[in-house]
Amino acid sequence: MKLGDIYDFVVKKGIEQDPRGEKVVQKILDRTKKSYEDLKPQQKQEFDKECFSNPYADTRILNGDPNKEIKSILIGIDMEISEILLADRLKQSGKSIDLVMAHHPEGRALASFYQVMHMQTDILAQTGVPVNIAESLLDQRIKEVERRVHPANHTRAVDAAKLLDVAFMCVHTPADNHVMTYLQKLIDKEKPEYISDLIKLLKDVPEYKEASQRNAGPKIVLGSEKSRAGKIMVDMTGGTEGSKDIFKELSKAGISTIVGMHLSDEHIKKANEEHINVVIAGHIPSDTVGLNLLLDQLVKKSRMEIIGCSGFVRIER
Repeated sequence: MKLGDIYDFVVKKGIEQDPRGEKVVQKILDRTKKSYEDLKPQQKQEFDKECFSNPYADTRILNGDPNKEIKSILIGIDMEISEILLADRLKQSGKSIDLVMAHHPEGRALASFYQVMHMQTDILAQTGVPVNIAESLLDQRIKEVERRVHPANHTRAVDAAKLLDVAFMCVHTPADNHVMTYLQKLIDKEKPEYISDLIKLLKDVPEYKEASQRNAGPKIVLGSEKSRAGKIMVDMTGGTEGSKDIFKELSKAGISTIVGMHLSDEHIKKANEEHINVVIAGHIPSDTVGLNLLLDQLVKKSRMEIIGCSGFVRIER
């Protein structure tokens, strides 16, 4: 399978699993094309035209010929200079490594990943939060993340890949869409009554079971095993954490429990004030679930060797 085809495939599958729905995503892509037409010539030169077909700014081919045939992938959660060097060292030792695939964005995908946070507005609106409130609170948070990301040295790992001639790409939101949709459907189907039931349900998922053996599995952050779960919201896509002030609105919308990858202390404090239970499923195992669900479809389309590292453990379904 060619590198460009892999890229198109993961974007397509990410859209199919997008919690907003494919029709909403298509409308966003159409608006992007329209907004491009209204730009000035200089702005058009700077515009990333991949946004016409790919709604996820945090998923890109970072280095390599799109026509390159890929038969083996070294994949991990964080693939930085050390992992690029690992790929090169493995190749020197005779191991076939055709592509390095990162989950977390690098290069230009890291510089612009805050753009995918806009999808949280529609997700929150689906839970019952008024769209104007969700949009207002999220806009503030997006600007905060943009300011934080802007001064970072985004290209270090990409520069290393170019110097060593290593094909390199990152797949972030398409994988996160998979784990969020998967867990929300599982929870809606099984309807855990208590937090203890929710924890058990999560630990039955192989990636969380494996992570629990390494003390990195699901943890109750707010509430207790005896707490009633109520209405449960899975919050695992949209770039990174949203506004810390959203929990009041989620409580009004009837959300009793949030299942997330991670939350800052400020976010946890605000959730506690609204008496919302919080279960942190685990950042790395959650990312791993999403990647595995995506890879299951990829290897069915074209058989290839998957070599895991940097926190990723390949589990087939």
